[in-house]
Amino acid sequence: MVKISNFKQTINYDNEKKLPAEPRYNKFLNRACREVAGFELLLQRFERNVSILGRSARTFDNYSRHIAALAIHFGCLPTELDEDQIKDYLYELQQRSKTPSQTYFKHTVYGLRFLLKGEGLPYDHLHLPAIKKDTKLPTVLSKQEVWQMLHHCNLLKHKILIGLLYGCGLRCMEVRSIRLQDMDFDRKILHIKQSKGRKDRIVPLSEHLIRGLKKYIAAEHPLDWLFNGNPNGRGMPILRLRWNTCTSAN
Repeated sequence: MVKISNFKQTINYDNEKKLPAEPRYNKFLNRACREVAGFELLLQRFERNVSILGRSARTFDNYSRHIAALAIHFGCLPTELDEDQIKDYLYELQQRSKTPSQTYFKHTVYGLRFLLKGEGLPYDHLHLPAIKKDTKLPTVLSKQEVWQMLHHCNLLKHKILIGLLYGCGLRCMEVRSIRLQDMDFDRKILHIKQSKGRKDRIVPLSEHLIRGLKKYIAAEHPLDWLFNGNPNGRGMPILRLRWNTCTSAN
């Protein structure tokens, strides 16, 4: 059985929270490439296979980080582990999860499945567990509740954020990625490009939301992205967007 103390020392996500996502991700991979023989070549093959199968760069980032943590913990390639080692590792990972979603546990399993597939190994090579999907009904706010949220917003930007999230049914990542060229006020539509699963879709814009968007654009003068604020040229950082939305809602 893997000892919890050793497990926490191997890869401590809690202590890494203050680092930006990209440096933290690079730190994991660089350490695995440096300490585990053959991991760099394995990572190159993994990236190639993820790309060939049409998965996004974000998928590679998530899966490779968890595979690197596994390789660092045992000091060898994940494909060299036996069934008991994998079960012990997954058990400890599951036990220390602080959220019901158990994201780290799930991404580790998904990453290992993808790795085995790319290496030409069957899923039962490591006897990976099946991940059951929870069936939950979404929390749907009434019109009155949405209007109350909008009424309590002090900034126009926050009103537009909530209006787009609820009025168009958008994800946070979709809202932050809206560009001015994606909005067609004449046709009253918003073009969502390359969202989850690399899919495009068109959603309607209400007259009320269009009036608010025009007012916001006239006041803030965005040049490319509807919501500015990211120094790397992208739209508003996703964490800031969520914080703004939650603050406004409260």
